[in-house]
Amino acid sequence: MASLRDIKNRITSTKKTSQITRAMQMVSASKLNRAETNAKAFVPYMAKIQDVVASIAASSNDASHPMMTTRPVNKTAYLVITSDRGLVGGYNANILRTVSNKIRERHTSNDEFVILSIGRKGRDFFAKQGMTILESTIALPDHPSFADIKEITRKAVGMFSEGAYDEVYMYYNHFVSAIQQEVTETKVLPLTDIKPTGATSSYEFDPSAEAILEVLLPQYAESLIFGAVLDGKASEHAASMTAMKSATDNASELIDGLTLSYNRARQAAITQEITEIVGGAAALE
Repeated sequence: MASLRDIKNRITSTKKTSQITRAMQMVSASKLNRAETNAKAFVPYMAKIQDVVASIAASSNDASHPMMTTRPVNKTAYLVITSDRGLVGGYNANILRTVSNKIRERHTSNDEFVILSIGRKGRDFFAKQGMTILESTIALPDHPSFADIKEITRKAVGMFSEGAYDEVYMYYNHFVSAIQQEVTETKVLPLTDIKPTGATSSYEFDPSAEAILEVLLPQYAESLIFGAVLDGKASEHAASMTAMKSATDNASELIDGLTLSYNRARQAAITQEITEIVGGAAALE
């Protein structure tokens, strides 16, 4: 049985751990509020640009663009958004497991796909699996701007246009609530199924629809990626907050159990001392 000193030391160390996890929970909650605001503020822009692209495609039968054209798939790119740090529960594991399963279903060789990674955890995982990582971005700030991911988004879109791969799938955690995040698959390219988000509007195009699509479609694809990054960051902070709350609750339960053990051991020690005193007194009579 552990000594009183050992139990007391465990209680002290667990209390310190609980203080750390509680502080991390509060920090994550603060970051979540801003990240959720950023993600929601980006939605109207995405809805409007999607409506415009859908309107052009619907109103002009002659409007076409290579990014909207399906071609034979010889190579696929997977854009995977994970976190740089751990302590986020199943946030990273759920994404990586989903992507791995999809790759096994669709491909028989590593030569048939490439990885575009945003986040250290994803990059390290796929590197250990021996998969080809075409581009990676790490150490994003807690509240990223488009400039932080501009390079990888433009490379993802540009290499598709150049024919380096024939389709792009994106995986990230969609923020549902502070306690729920869903792994989401989005087909970024080609843009073959763009539908308006609401009632369609009538637009007049100047210059031609083709010229507008030439500029607008790359921006739309890049915006899809940036929107997923913002969404993923909100999910990351929510997962971190939930994980730290669980750790704090577990520490509190452990402290309660250790305190009970400490009191029992202390009571047993006191009882033994009293018994020894009584026995010694009786021996002197």
